[in-house]
Amino acid sequence: MKAVKKKKTWTKPHHKHTRNLLYMVLAPYTKLRYNIEVIPFKEQGNRPYMIIMNHQTGLDQFFVAMTFKGAVYYVATEDLFSMGWISSVIRFLVEPIPIKKQTTDTQAVRNIIRVAREGGTIALAPEGNRTYSGRTEYIKPSIAGLVRVSKLPLAILRIEGGYGIQPRWSDVVRKGRMRSYVSKVIEYEEYKSLSDEELYEVIKNELYVDEYTIEENYYHKKSAEYLERAMYVCPYCGLSEFESNGDTIECKKCGRKIKYLPSKELKGVGFDFPYTNVGEWYDHQCDFINSFDNDKHIDEPIYTDTAAMSEVILNKKKVKLNSSVKLCLYGDRITVGDDMVFDFDQTYIVTVLGKNKINIYYGDKVYQLKGNKRFNALKYVNIFYRYKNIREDGGNGKFLGI
Repeated sequence: MKAVKKKKTWTKPHHKHTRNLLYMVLAPYTKLRYNIEVIPFKEQGNRPYMIIMNHQTGLDQFFVAMTFKGAVYYVATEDLFSMGWISSVIRFLVEPIPIKKQTTDTQAVRNIIRVAREGGTIALAPEGNRTYSGRTEYIKPSIAGLVRVSKLPLAILRIEGGYGIQPRWSDVVRKGRMRSYVSKVIEYEEYKSLSDEELYEVIKNELYVDEYTIEENYYHKKSAEYLERAMYVCPYCGLSEFESNGDTIECKKCGRKIKYLPSKELKGVGFDFPYTNVGEWYDHQCDFINSFDNDKHIDEPIYTDTAAMSEVILNKKKVKLNSSVKLCLYGDRITVGDDMVFDFDQTYIVTVLGKNKINIYYGDKVYQLKGNKRFNALKYVNIFYRYKNIREDGGNGKFLGI
């Protein structure tokens, strides 16, 4: 008699053991380093959940693991799965669910349904990016459908104070406080009666965090260091470049200096800076780009940088192509070196990863460019999306890739 082949499952018993071991090791370290108050979700019981969270720090996934018991299957972008043997170890230990950044990934949807049917708890950050502004960033409306197909109770996890502790653009952790907690649970029976638009509004409202409403001070002598990774538009000069030092950032065009205060407020050195915090300045930057005329910047580069270049073999590895190439940003293209051109009409996606990396999806290939410590990857993404918005809807679109 022929033996029946056992079907492979996504969820496995050792994933729970991995979570418990990591919790023992990382929970004390995380609490000490980030001074975070994690409020355990005592109502969890033995039920699986669909967890969605706002995205503030590089350790948000650990806050989830500290809030919920048992294995959690995180939806993660493909960069995590393209690091060779390291990715293989991660897959074995926790088996994240891969998803393609800034796309509708039908395979990811199928995997989410599979994990949910196997009784697994799933977690994802629907922003898809850590906040640059200190406020919850753009959430795609498709999150409502993604939650719906899971048929799991929805747990909304709010992370507050993470931007104060360590903004995305910073390398240092400040002294201050933050917390993580489940703010709302919506049962499947509740949300299945809502329209996608209604569910989307609930998700947006519950996940929205404005760090500037949190009255807490965050202290570090290098509080402004690498803010130039986020900011490239000067209120006085327009497109510019900045250089930070300690608690101060300076525009390299006009020489104006701005202090970053422990309260997260900004203060001009010897002049009145028009914006009280990075969020307001970031809004000005977005407004500037949303009125930017790309077609006036075709002949000469807007910015020139140097970066290391790799080809990303998705879900496998990265192959380094050049340790240092000249990178030029125009209104309609990005050029790399003397002979590689990423025409925006033929480019699928330009996205920012981490603090100083961009991925360019061109044809059937993905290229990654990593700049130096002061490299601003965001401007490449913003200018690309501005070009797409102009071509696709006459410039009325406001989404700039983050």
